[in-house]
Amino acid sequence: MSMKVINPGALTTVQDRGRFGYQSKGVRVCGVMDAKAYSAAIERAGGKDGDAVLEMTLFGGTYVFEDETAFALSGADMDPQLNGKPCPMDSRISAKAGDKLDLGFAKAGCRTYLAVAGGIDVPEVMGSRSTDVKCAIGGMEGRALRAGDVVPVGAAEALKQPAVFPERRTFPDEIVIRAIPGPQDDMFTRKGLETFFGTPYLVSENSDRMGYRLAGEKVESINGTDIISDGIVFGSVQITAEGLPIILMADRQTTGGYAKIATVISADLPLLAQARPGNTVRFKKVNLEDIR
Repeated sequence: MSMKVINPGALTTVQDRGRFGYQSKGVRVCGVMDAKAYSAAIERAGGKDGDAVLEMTLFGGTYVFEDETAFALSGADMDPQLNGKPCPMDSRISAKAGDKLDLGFAKAGCRTYLAVAGGIDVPEVMGSRSTDVKCAIGGMEGRALRAGDVVPVGAAEALKQPAVFPERRTFPDEIVIRAIPGPQDDMFTRKGLETFFGTPYLVSENSDRMGYRLAGEKVESINGTDIISDGIVFGSVQITAEGLPIILMADRQTTGGYAKIATVISADLPLLAQARPGNTVRFKKVNLEDIR
C-alpha cells in the first residue's frame, strides 16, 4: 500500500513520537511537534500509538491514495478536500484507490497531521521512523517529501471505534504558555525575570522545528548568558547573548551553551507547536505544585 506525492506542500516530513535513547551520543529526538494532534489523528485513523504520520507545515499539498485505506487529519485546518469535496478534520475518512487529497494553507495554527490506517511504513532508524532533516536520517531518505515520492503505508489492523473528541481545538494568534523558572534563572536580574514573564514576544520568521526565536524586549542578565554546555529538553527557553529568548523544539540539539531561564511545561507544548511567525507568546510563571 502507498500514497503518491503530487505536491509536498511547504514542509512535509514523516514523524512519530521520536528517536529516544541516543541523546548521550548526540542523536536528536525529533518526532512530532504537536503530540496532541498526532494522537488524535492516529486514533481517528484506527492506528496505534507510535505509528508514523505525515506532519505538514502551513501548506499541506496534494496526495493520491494508491490503495483503499482509512485516514484522518488533525491539527491546523488546511481546508482538506477529497476528490474536490470538503472532508472534515478529526474524523475517520475512507479513501479508494486513486482518490486525491488536497490541502491548502492553514486557516489558523501551523501544523496538520495526516495519519493512515497501518501507519507510514518507512524503515526504522534507531527505533524510530522520524525524519531528522539536518542529520539526513529517518523518514523518506532523511529529507522532506518531494513531488513524485511514493510513501509506503503499512497493512492496517482491524479498525477500532475511535475515541470521541468533543470539540475542535482553536489556535489563537496570542498564546499564554506556562513555564517553570530555571534551571539557570539565577543568572538573570530581577528586572530580567520580570521582563521575561511580564512582556509579550513575537514568534519571528527565523523559527523552525529546531527552535522558535522570539522578538521583543531584551532580558537582562547578571553577567552574560554563556554556560558550560548542558542538556536541553523540548521546551527549554534559552536566552541568547543578545538577550532574546529561543524556545527549543522537537528538532533541538542535545546540549547547548546559553543559560535556560525557564522550561515550558509539557502540557502546553502542543499549543506552542501550533504557533506561527507573527503570533504573540506570553510566558506565565508556574511551579511544580501549580501543575500537579
